[in-house]
Amino acid sequence: MDKSEKQKMLAGELYRPSDPEIQADIAANKEWMARYNAASAAPPAERRALLVKRLAHVGAHAVIRPPFFCDYGFNISIGANAFMNFNCVILDVCSVSIGDGTQIGPAVQIYAADHPRDPEPRRAGLEFGRPVVIGRNVWIGGGAIIVPGVTVGDDAVIGAGSVVTRDVAPGTIVAGNPARLLRKQSQD
Repeated sequence: MDKSEKQKMLAGELYRPSDPEIQADIAANKEWMARYNAASAAPPAERRALLVKRLAHVGAHAVIRPPFFCDYGFNISIGANAFMNFNCVILDVCSVSIGDGTQIGPAVQIYAADHPRDPEPRRAGLEFGRPVVIGRNVWIGGGAIIVPGVTVGDDAVIGAGSVVTRDVAPGTIVAGNPARLLRKQSQD
């Protein structure tokens, strides 16, 4: 049986984003984002209920401050006690996982969406995605960018404004563009 374009997208394979099923998901998510972002002054329980309706998983006491932007929502999992500040973007064409207790500064961008390096598939309108995994108790400073396929280990720190182009080991501090190891954290 042939896979649908959506199944290909979720599997990280080349897919056509113009597919009607995918476009319907994008339209539904735009409506959800409008409701969620308009609920900025609503009680936390009301915002949480909106998150639970759209995201794959929302752990206890997880907070995403509006405005928040994503492609689909249903590919995002955020752990218990995780916090995401204002104006974050997640391009979630495939899974994006954020661990328990992770703190994400304002205007952080997490990209699971990717594009072929070969110009022919790009010209044909094909795209693909690579999952992003952010571990537990991670701190990501404001304005950082996490590119497709990156895994950030537990207890890592990413400096504000960094561009993370490769995996970050647990318990390390990285910063810069591209992000480079500054040091391992001490175990006080």
